Amino acid sequence: MPLSPQSFNIKIFPLVLFFLICYLLMLTNSYPINAVSFPLTPQQTTDNSLSLNGTTPIDHLVIIFQENISFDHYFGTYPHALNLENETPFYPSSDTPSVNGLANSLLYNNTNLSDPFRMSKNDAEMVALCGNNHTYTAIQRSYNNGFMDKFVEANGEIQEGCNPNLPMGYFDGNTVTSLWSYAQKFSMSDNFHSTIAGPSLPGHINLISGQTHGVIPENLDDNTSNGTLIGDVDSFFDGCSNGSKVYMTGTNIGDLLNEKNITWGWFSGGFQPTFNSTLGNEIRCGSSHINIAGNNITDYVVHHEPFQYYKSTANTFHHPPSSTDMIGHSDIANHQYDLIDFWNAVENGNIPSVSFLKAPYYQTGHTQASDPVNEQKFLVDTINRLQNTSQWDNMAIIIAYDDTGGWYDHEMPPIIMQSNDPRYDAIAGTDGLCGSPDKNSYLDRCGYGGRLPLIIISPWAKVNYVDHQLTDQTSILRYIEDNWNLGRIGDNSFDEKAGSILNMFNFTKGHYAEKLFLNSTDGIRISTK
Repeated sequence: MPLSPQSFNIKIFPLVLFFLICYLLMLTNSYPINAVSFPLTPQQTTDNSLSLNGTTPIDHLVIIFQENISFDHYFGTYPHALNLENETPFYPSSDTPSVNGLANSLLYNNTNLSDPFRMSKNDAEMVALCGNNHTYTAIQRSYNNGFMDKFVEANGEIQEGCNPNLPMGYFDGNTVTSLWSYAQKFSMSDNFHSTIAGPSLPGHINLISGQTHGVIPENLDDNTSNGTLIGDVDSFFDGCSNGSKVYMTGTNIGDLLNEKNITWGWFSGGFQPTFNSTLGNEIRCGSSHINIAGNNITDYVVHHEPFQYYKSTANTFHHPPSSTDMIGHSDIANHQYDLIDFWNAVENGNIPSVSFLKAPYYQTGHTQASDPVNEQKFLVDTINRLQNTSQWDNMAIIIAYDDTGGWYDHEMPPIIMQSNDPRYDAIAGTDGLCGSPDKNSYLDRCGYGGRLPLIIISPWAKVNYVDHQLTDQTSILRYIEDNWNLGRIGDNSFDEKAGSILNMFNFTKGHYAEKLFLNSTDGIRISTK
């Protein structure tokens, strides 16, 4: 039976009134806006020219992936620096939150063969000369059933003129001043881990795929075992590779970004060849710099460029992009670039949605090549420059690391992925293995590994905030997947288990973390404007 006009009005009017009230509330900003669904810039609520690329306000994510630093090595005594005479002073804010760091009992009554010892900027040259053992097995042995007391025996490398207790050394805010300053003004984590125990290449592969299984060949020296990557070895698809080579099967985040036509790129220092054969089928990557110890260090390291291990994302002969406008898009460069290309894109106003930056080797923080002084220069120069871009209001910079480098960290990581390879797993001592994996697990992915520094620098970062939630390298991967609606990697990738880094952001309307410009020589603040 058709409704009478009176009956129609009685039934419809409440709905019309409800929607009208909701609309008016949104106009007066009293409606609880979900920032994940409605990205807003920190300084404006509406802008028709704004590119709403992400599900959060972050349209441009820049990941600076550094080398070989444990959390305690850089932040063990945060926020308290010794402030000795003639050192760069550091004075924390009075409301600085505490971190899970080195308490007095760990500093002065440690059960390792050596107590932790403070290193100053004067020790930077020693770090650039000496290194630690940080293989998949050595890292596990240093944990010693969770007692965390075998770092000297497992990770100390006895080199001529080097301290065998080196793994127990740490820096404070008088040397890593810029990182402590960024932590004061933005957001950091004290519970961020390498995805598995081990060296550089597995950390890089986990960052972009969460999956170190699927390597070919399956058993190669001490670099692969049971089809899983555990060591540092060059890529079959990289024209600058030497010696043994491997490649990865499976999917990486570049594949997922390409499927959604999201611009992205990996930008490495020294990726641009220093020699090309006439036929273009032979190249050399020979650009280099002199490090703080006076040694000539080649800029490009093959096993620090993970996309080169996948046929789908490799740029074998290191071709440059076909044009500046094509940086971030699919062309002959296949999203693999030199750092120079990143800055060309910045100047051209086309920063990719997702950018991975890899410093020249002497500025990565890696022992025997780099040091905190040269690392600081790269970080500060890069971050200062990015804060001056027009895209800053919708940008986040993540500073993260590939592995602990064998440096001491007192916190036993939770083992969320177990393995029982008697040749390489050793957390519980000789033939101690790494738990009891189920029948569907891939072996030789013992993880999580040790804690690493993680800092998020963004207008949207929480200010002077320390996140204690459990996260790992694939938490960055998961954030990319979620922010651009890419889906998951699959095949038992760690991204399925990863904790979220969203707690380090504040997407509330009106929040704005001020810019912080530092001096790249000493890490002292220049300005916050």
